Amino acid sequence: MNPKSAIKGRGAQQNTPNRFFELSHEVRNDFLEYCHKEGEKADKNKTLYLPVFPKTIVNKVQSPDVGMAYSMNMYQGCEHGCIYCYARNTHEYWGYSAGLDFERRILVKKDAAKLLEAHLKKKSWKAQTIVMSGNTDCYQPAEKEFEITRQCLQVFLKYKHPVGIITKNALILRDLEVLKALAKDNLVTVNISITSQFEDTRRILEPRTASIKKRLVTVKVLSENNIPVNVMLAPIIPGINNHEILPLAKLVAEHGAQSISHTIVRLNGAIGDIFTDWIYKTMPDKAEKVLHQIADCHGGSLNDSRFGNRMRGEGKIAEQINNLIALAKRKYFANKKMPNLNTTLFEQHKNGQLKLF
Repeated sequence: MNPKSAIKGRGAQQNTPNRFFELSHEVRNDFLEYCHKEGEKADKNKTLYLPVFPKTIVNKVQSPDVGMAYSMNMYQGCEHGCIYCYARNTHEYWGYSAGLDFERRILVKKDAAKLLEAHLKKKSWKAQTIVMSGNTDCYQPAEKEFEITRQCLQVFLKYKHPVGIITKNALILRDLEVLKALAKDNLVTVNISITSQFEDTRRILEPRTASIKKRLVTVKVLSENNIPVNVMLAPIIPGINNHEILPLAKLVAEHGAQSISHTIVRLNGAIGDIFTDWIYKTMPDKAEKVLHQIADCHGGSLNDSRFGNRMRGEGKIAEQINNLIALAKRKYFANKKMPNLNTTLFEQHKNGQLKLF
């Protein structure tokens, strides 16, 4: 991609049409020419934080592939801009594009902590791990300003309720003291996503995420403070980072990770067009090879929605990737595993009194 023509600091380089809208927005060449002559910018490339007011915050997860029963998201959209992100499609339900809008129109749920507390206090609710960031990263840049994730962690601590966290941002260390308090009663696990060990790869795949060095330090600091860390080598993208599986697994093990997990990239919905546009602009020499290898993992298609297959893929390339992950687990994580979180303390903290029976 020509650096002068690239949209700086963004993954997607376009706004794909919203599948729910009859009309679409197009930036015409004559408009671009007018802006050039007038010395104006056609696109200011600013991030907007837009408040939204949902009635609930905890979601029941229907997919059998993702290893969680309940999730919650403080933000919709994500400024990290990861080009492969499966969550991009959800932005269309809010009336936006899965492309640039997903990275620049961030919906902020300021009442998340109140909604969480109301959910936990329901008479029918029994303690089960709730995962923060089942969809978008709870420690994305917006969290610096709004601190909603921190407020929610304090609610989990107050009620002694188990919580899982998924992030690729070192900002999580800001809340180290709260995490240590949760870990003392075995109430928290953290999943750190690390897709590559090389900054050049990270910058183009995940433009506004924490550096690889910072993420490795995060794994180390959390582990040293007895906070269990799983590293997600996800997604594995054939032709881009599949050759890194063993060295990356070794690296995160040396920094204290207790386990690793992975997925093979799938380009569902609008992400297929967004990723294809991006890779022809950023890696034109690799584009055909990468796209063909991704398709090879999903029965000849970039997309795969089949439960049981969509995360692990099929075919020879997928088999090689899955075998490398299995080897990495045996080699670097033998006799290690993430703990089952404690669900026994919640009831007595839910209403402030112990049960007799």
